[in-house]
Amino acid sequence: MSAPKRKRGVPLYVWVSQDEYDTIQRRMEDAGTQNLSAYIRKMALNGYVLNVDLAPVRELVSLQRRCSNNLNQVAIHANTYGVYPSEIAALQKDYAELWGRVSDVLKQLAAVMAL
Repeated sequence: MSAPKRKRGVPLYVWVSQDEYDTIQRRMEDAGTQNLSAYIRKMALNGYVLNVDLAPVRELVSLQRRCSNNLNQVAIHANTYGVYPSEIAALQKDYAELWGRVSDVLKQLAAVMAL
């Protein structure tokens, strides 16, 4: 006898009205999924789907890249010509902005985890 090909071998059938089906479809779109089985299974097992907007994290990555690039430029300049106080002040301002954003994102994530 061959091994079963499916990981999940128990089918589950649920009847819904058209309005309920439309609501499920809208919630699937909100959750960013197109797989009805995965969505229904996730909702049945966990009771909720968490969809996190990662736009602030993308912005943090962009800020980090800019700060790293600036730091590399200042290091090259410092090794060649010396360091100007205005460059150090600009780097300090960028890092202060970066850590302010990091703090905001961490607070938002903490609020999500408290749900």
